[in-house]
Amino acid sequence: MDGQTMTAAPVLILLGPPGAGKGTQARMLEEKFGLVQLSTGDLLRAAVAQGTDAGKRAKSVMDAGGLVSDDIVIAILRDRLGEPDCAQGVILDGFPRTTVQAQALDQLLAETGQRIDAAISLEVDDTAMVTRISGRYTCAACGEGYHDAFKQPGQAGTCDRCGSTDMTRRADDKAETVASRLEAYHAQIAPLIGFYDEKGALTRIDAMGEIRDIATEMGAIVKTATAR
Repeated sequence: MDGQTMTAAPVLILLGPPGAGKGTQARMLEEKFGLVQLSTGDLLRAAVAQGTDAGKRAKSVMDAGGLVSDDIVIAILRDRLGEPDCAQGVILDGFPRTTVQAQALDQLLAETGQRIDAAISLEVDDTAMVTRISGRYTCAACGEGYHDAFKQPGQAGTCDRCGSTDMTRRADDKAETVASRLEAYHAQIAPLIGFYDEKGALTRIDAMGEIRDIATEMGAIVKTATAR
C-alpha cells in the first residue's frame, strides 16, 4: 500500500444467551460507531439470494437438508468482510460457536492483518432470565410488547397502543423451554468462553443491568479497540 500503514477495523464477537439483549446492544453500537452487525443466518440468506459462489454451495447443502459446513460459512464471511460498509468494523453474532470455528476465524482475519479485538460475553442470571423471558407477551394486532411482571397494559388484556384484546405468547417462551435453552447455551459456549479468555480477549458484562449502563460499558470496549 505504498508504504502507508492501515489501521485494521475492529472485529468484535458478541456472546450471550437468548434474551440477553445482544440485538439491542448491537443496534446501539451500529448507530454510535458505524459498526456492522453480522449474524450467521442473515449472512447465509444474503449469500444465497445474491447467488455468490459460496451462496450457491450453501443453497445446495440446505436444499438437501444438510448443515452448512464451517468452510462455507467462512467463505461467505470472507466475501462479506470485503464489502465497503465493513470498513468501520464489525460485530459478529452467532459465529463462532465452537473453538474450531474460532480458530478458522482467526486464520481468516490474519489474511487481512486483523484479529478479534474483543469477545464480549453478556452474562445473565439464569433464574432471573427465565422470569424475564417467560413473562413476555405481545399484542397480535400491533406488536406492542408487554410483560407479566414488568409492563402490563393499563387495562388488563387490552393493548394500550391499539386497543386490541388479542394477546399472544411465543411457544418457546415457556419457562421450562427457556431454562432448557439456557442450559444448552452454557454447555455449548463454555469452551469458546475459555478460548477467548485464554487469549486475553474476553470481557464479561452483566447483562441484567440497565440497557444504557450496558451500552456504556460496550462503548468503552469499542473505543479501546478502535484506538489500537
